[in-house]
Amino acid sequence: MRRWRMEMRKKDVYTWGLAVACLLSLFLFMGEARFNTRGEPREAVVALSMLQEGNWTLPVNNGIDLAYKPPLFHWMIAAVSSVTGAVTEYTARMPSALALTFLLLAGFGFYARRRGSEVAFLMGLLTLTNFEVHRAGVNCRVDMLLAALMVLALYQFYCWSENGLKGIPYGAVLCLSGAFLTKGPVGAVLPCLAMAVYLLLRGHGFWRLFFRFLGVGLLSCVLPLLWYVAAWQQGGDRFLQLVVEENVLRFLGKMSYESHINPWHYNVMTVVTGFLPYTLLVVFSLFVLPWHRPSGRPRQWWERLRAYVRQMDDTRLFTLVSFAVIFVFYCIPKSKRSVYLLPIYPFLAYFLAEYMWWLARERRRVVLLFGQVLATLSVLLFGVFAAVRAGLVPASLLGGGRHAAQNAAFLHALETAPVGFLTLIVLLLPMVVAGVFWHYRKSPQPTSVVYAVVGMVFSLFLAFDGFYQPTVLNVKSDYGVARQIACIVPQGRVYSYRTDVYEANRMHPFTVNFYLGDRVVPFDVFLPTAGYLLAGDDDIETFRKIYPTYAVEEVVDFHHRSGDDHKWLHFYRFREAGHERKEGI
Repeated sequence: MRRWRMEMRKKDVYTWGLAVACLLSLFLFMGEARFNTRGEPREAVVALSMLQEGNWTLPVNNGIDLAYKPPLFHWMIAAVSSVTGAVTEYTARMPSALALTFLLLAGFGFYARRRGSEVAFLMGLLTLTNFEVHRAGVNCRVDMLLAALMVLALYQFYCWSENGLKGIPYGAVLCLSGAFLTKGPVGAVLPCLAMAVYLLLRGHGFWRLFFRFLGVGLLSCVLPLLWYVAAWQQGGDRFLQLVVEENVLRFLGKMSYESHINPWHYNVMTVVTGFLPYTLLVVFSLFVLPWHRPSGRPRQWWERLRAYVRQMDDTRLFTLVSFAVIFVFYCIPKSKRSVYLLPIYPFLAYFLAEYMWWLARERRRVVLLFGQVLATLSVLLFGVFAAVRAGLVPASLLGGGRHAAQNAAFLHALETAPVGFLTLIVLLLPMVVAGVFWHYRKSPQPTSVVYAVVGMVFSLFLAFDGFYQPTVLNVKSDYGVARQIACIVPQGRVYSYRTDVYEANRMHPFTVNFYLGDRVVPFDVFLPTAGYLLAGDDDIETFRKIYPTYAVEEVVDFHHRSGDDHKWLHFYRFREAGHERKEGI
């Protein structure tokens, strides 16, 4: 009993430690960086239009657009923003941060019960502090919420299998419904497929599993179907075409426009880079592991693999199968993005946690080498920053060319950004944790070295999120352009013109539109007689050729390269010649 109580106290400490790590890493500086790519404002403006129009089923944004994804993510943004009073960068990223936090805590509870608290806690920290997951956790995109709901559904399925597949796994059904409402049918289909493969390997009958998962799948479609019917009643055939485009043609590689077309090995590279910096630890370890030439024939290799799988612990096999099925599934379609693979990261982090504990005990010098690299980077980072603040780094060092002006702006921002007390703590923290690592590097306890190494990664992310990243990326953001336009046109429509227009995936000035409160609409759809036009430097000449009856006068050259489509932005006043004659009469 005493040992059980100690284990429970230890588990509580780990749970609170993971919760605090999430709070500091995700929520402390989540709103510091303004939107600087088209992806985030493209999602945020959907929630903005929901609140402005009062239409939470199928709102229209950017003047003509329907949302490309189902609405759960946008509902969450709108719900949080209705409490705070406005859709901001912070509220728009809140669903992703909450989803990641809940995923980590649920994953810790799942693995702590079955594999021990230490491995589960380290797994949570590794999931939180790798590049791909951390970036998605503080991003206004649907992918983190989708990944969390899919993985949570798998955890619920595993609990269901422990009970002999008895009853209905309502928790899994709810998670699958949420995943369906986040990004479409793949959110419900893929967890069912992964769990079915695991159960088949464990000897369950095919038809029994087929009908069980068919029932679960149908139940998970009930809530999404209510929304799809309501959306179809509003959007009609246009909505149905969008659904087919995003969910069927994307998988088959037959979309009306190219969308993230990449070869199969792209997924391998994204996982390798996405799990940085821990990928370096794995690479270092390859040089100290004992390597043996495989013996026997390929058939014998296969038999050994089957025997290994049969003898594998249930939880580890479940983890391996979930990782493999999801990874292979996303290698099939031509459309591939690194964020599609987010659901595999908790499972990969579990195996990496086991491996890291083994290295700390058996190959300690590998972990120490990895820690020394991180400590060196921590010191160099602050040293370079100090040199920039002292004016010792000339802009010419960043190179010339068409990006020279923007690079100089980045450097100037780092030189002049205010550094308060909290910012100074965040900047110095990586060096402090590096000092802790250096102190404990000779400690006989593996835990001291491992947590010091992970602590350095955590502190580096904190420094980037709290100062370096927002300072640089806010220069890239189109927020300043939107503020200038708001002074010229305080209310009413602002028109945009882009030459890269696709029927199914039209390009808009998403960031400017968000910061103007969804007032920017495409010129070629509305064809107004007069107004103000936002265009890129290459677009205006095309505009003059296609619309020769319009007189165009430049109002502002923003000298700013858009983060949406990388065009230099200009603002014009236009008036149609016939409209002028009518006014003269």
